[in-house]
Amino acid sequence: MGDSDEEKTRNTARFLATILIGGVVVGVSLLGLSSKLPFSFPFPSSLSSSDDKKKKKKGCVRVYMDGCFDMMHYGHCNALRQARALGDQLVVGVVSDPEIIANKGPPVTPLNERMIMVNAVKWVDEVIPDAPYAITEDFMKKLFDEYNIDFIIHGDDPCVLPDGTDAYALAKKAGRYKQIKRTEGVSSTDIVGRMLLCVRERPISDSNNHSSLQRQFSHGHSQKFEDGGSGSGTRVSHFLPTSRRIVQFSNGKGPRPDARIIYIDGAFDLFHAGHVEILRVARELGDFLLVGIHNDQTVSATRGAHRPIMNLHERSLSVLACRYVDEVIIGAPWEVSKDMITTFNISLVVHGTVAENNDFQKETSNPYDVPISMGIFKILESPLDVTTTTIIRRIVSNHEAYQKRNEKKAASEKRYYEDKTYVSGD
Repeated sequence: MGDSDEEKTRNTARFLATILIGGVVVGVSLLGLSSKLPFSFPFPSSLSSSDDKKKKKKGCVRVYMDGCFDMMHYGHCNALRQARALGDQLVVGVVSDPEIIANKGPPVTPLNERMIMVNAVKWVDEVIPDAPYAITEDFMKKLFDEYNIDFIIHGDDPCVLPDGTDAYALAKKAGRYKQIKRTEGVSSTDIVGRMLLCVRERPISDSNNHSSLQRQFSHGHSQKFEDGGSGSGTRVSHFLPTSRRIVQFSNGKGPRPDARIIYIDGAFDLFHAGHVEILRVARELGDFLLVGIHNDQTVSATRGAHRPIMNLHERSLSVLACRYVDEVIIGAPWEVSKDMITTFNISLVVHGTVAENNDFQKETSNPYDVPISMGIFKILESPLDVTTTTIIRRIVSNHEAYQKRNEKKAASEKRYYEDKTYVSGD
């Protein structure tokens, strides 16, 4: 059933007001497209692998997808979205730290953080920790018999074990394998590589100067590659955002008229477990969580020319994939104004105790002056002491190991990306 004329007018006014404020709100309901979305994702009360969850409902198709999910990004999320579309329930296996070290090299994020990230993706119904890197016969039997899995899913990029064999050969042989399209233009290797570019071009004697290295991080651009030069470096991001992709990631539902709307803003660069946890806490304070994502220029101005590592649209998709987020403003203004609070009917503005920049209260122009004066501003205790800088420091402090890890995978990625245009995939 379509919207009434009055509702359409109100939605249009709200959308135009958003543009005037300086951002673009992503809420498919505002575009009148909510009825076209294929899924609805309620907040699950638990994501544990309980016996009740393993009981298969009649006619229910359960699919399994595994991965390292290290430095989790929108490409991972898009893969999980596509996998979920092939069944009714999606079970995800998160590979253990020892398995990753043995097959790929050291992970940037430990298992507990990777579990937080995967649990927070709105297309995931159940998570299995410490999954093996390769689908063994015993594990495949466990998936079929204990977890009632119908199909095992993987992307169309090759997954080759150190001995040169296909990690999914057994699933294919059993006729229980399905394939999805890989999201091109991004990978964990690529993201790590964006930060390692500056390390490669410095003398060895300077490689331990971590603070200097951190200051040099750029948007992934290197003159060598801009000029078409060769080398073992990582590609510049070629992600091309489309309205279709944004619709696919959006919830498609606006807030109820009486909803308590919570607003939180930030860069959300290298979207990590610290971000997820503060979003979870913020969502618990109301009925609807609106997230403002600052544009690249704002992030660079406040956090240095080397930031952000991920561009605005990459960051927006990562936040949209989070089950705790109802709607985002792409390119949110730095200052939270009275007009913005009124336009979005914001009940409370929140900020975490752990953040890249917590000196805003000392600044002459506090971006939260208005909500503070209105008595609707609250500082939230951050559950996890992890920031984007934390992730960068992990990579810099062990950059030689990550460089070897990247080089190990570079050959297969080069073959996959050669002669391709970097678009966002299906």
